[in-house]
Amino acid sequence: MNIIIKSLFFILGCLALAACQSTGIASGNSVKSSETTREATEYVLGSGDQLRIIVFGEENLSGEFVVDSSGFISMPLIGEVAAGQKSIREFQRSVESKLLDGYLKDPRVSAEVLNFRPYYILGEVTTSGEYPFSNGLTVLNAVATAGGFTYRANTKVVYIKRAGEQNEVQYPLTVSTAVQPGDTIRVAERLF
Repeated sequence: MNIIIKSLFFILGCLALAACQSTGIASGNSVKSSETTREATEYVLGSGDQLRIIVFGEENLSGEFVVDSSGFISMPLIGEVAAGQKSIREFQRSVESKLLDGYLKDPRVSAEVLNFRPYYILGEVTTSGEYPFSNGLTVLNAVATAGGFTYRANTKVVYIKRAGEQNEVQYPLTVSTAVQPGDTIRVAERLF
């Protein structure tokens, strides 16, 4: 019975801590506790993403394409199409618009990301480097992929520089701290 009561208090404590972190109460002013709405709802394309584009009824226009370093994809017939900093839906509409401009009467385009651009992890992890991104990746998963924390690692916060941004931002290190493709994650050394 005593174990059940202790377990119940532990679970309630964890729920209270999670509630504080999600509302930002437990985090300091310099800590970002939530993602922007766009990051949470839709993926933004960037350099290095590999896409499968299908133009229905037009096999010669369909295929697999990679977003180049300038943020463009070069497609047959219509040439370069801007993909960088666009959602999949925005990109599909751009392709349809270009095809509608004198090439096809009613273009229908489908696009999906085959391979996301990699993320990078450095600092107090066993093996720093570049790793392939997968959907639902968290910082703790990324650390595990990099061989785990070193004994000097600060396991309370993490610094993330998002792709396309100039500065890194401090985030609380929780089980749900998300990684986006192209992120650079830095695990700092803890202060004794």
